[in-house]
Amino acid sequence: MNRNVIIGLLIPFLGTSLGSAMVFFMKNNIKASVQKVLLGFAAGVMIAASIWSLINPAIEMAEEQGQISWVPASIGFLLGIVFLLILDSIIPHIHLDKEKPEGIKSKLKNTTMLVLAVTLHNIPEGMAVGVVFAGVLAGNTGMTLAGAIALSIGIAIQNFPEGAIISMPLKSEGVSKLKAFSYGTLSGIVEPIAAMVTILITSMIVPILPYILSFAAGAMIYVVVEELIPESQEGEHSNIGTIGVAIGFIIMMILDIALG
Repeated sequence: MNRNVIIGLLIPFLGTSLGSAMVFFMKNNIKASVQKVLLGFAAGVMIAASIWSLINPAIEMAEEQGQISWVPASIGFLLGIVFLLILDSIIPHIHLDKEKPEGIKSKLKNTTMLVLAVTLHNIPEGMAVGVVFAGVLAGNTGMTLAGAIALSIGIAIQNFPEGAIISMPLKSEGVSKLKAFSYGTLSGIVEPIAAMVTILITSMIVPILPYILSFAAGAMIYVVVEELIPESQEGEHSNIGTIGVAIGFIIMMILDIALG
């Protein structure tokens, strides 16, 4: 695996780590309005990435392989939704500002389950980055290194606020700044791991690449619809979250089109 790919896989993790480091510089917790914008922004980035970086290439690749173009995209997308639905039902986790945990019952601390919730978000993001780089490594897929790096940068941009969103509340719950930073950083380590696993699987069976691309898209859209958008729309001034979605969508779209 060449150096550019390794760097590309680590860029999103760097975004999470830098966001988590905000716990050392910010005195107070993130304001609710700012949090709504950031959640919306993350949703917008993930929606745009799902379309331009994953679904569209999956359709184009299926056509080049002589398949019915919409079949891999449809099947992969639905499997991605089901995969995250299963993980969401099994892994014990709790969302920000929520009292009732989800997943199987456990005796884990709320702080641990909050980290698991963000980790759950990061799995499809890591898969998305991994499958795009797998396409670059496979060659003759129409995917470029610049496009893959663009996706990594887009995911890293939306990971930055996610890192802050997890580390700041942990600090307010009495966790030390160093531990809050460590938890936030650890929640992002799953991304390069998921990316590596995806590359290994795809490299063994290149023809399934269109399915894996759309699978990652379905997994990301599940997170957007199930968690990010509802959380950005709670309470008053929900339009702030909507503005965040628009900004995130446009930025990711520009990155993908300009660099892809």
